[in-house]
Amino acid sequence: MAMDFLWHKVSDKEKEDIKKQAKEIMDSFEKELKKVESQKTELGVKRKDQTRMETKAYCDPDFRNRFLDNAPHREGDLIKAEKGKWKTK
Repeated sequence: MAMDFLWHKVSDKEKEDIKKQAKEIMDSFEKELKKVESQKTELGVKRKDQTRMETKAYCDPDFRNRFLDNAPHREGDLIKAEKGKWKTK
């Protein structure tokens, strides 16, 4: 079927032809899709022990103050930030 791709008013017959073509395309796609085997994959890693052992991590006692001093807009211990608007000095 030759189609004129320039804009023109679509007749009722053309509308029906377009619907038929679309249905044929969708039906053939559905048939081909049914042939594809789906692969079920599990996310994550399965381990014998799923939790980590708690460790004593180093905590810089001055970190909180340096972090708050670095924030340009803050109210007490709260900082007002917009994504990407402020960065470390």
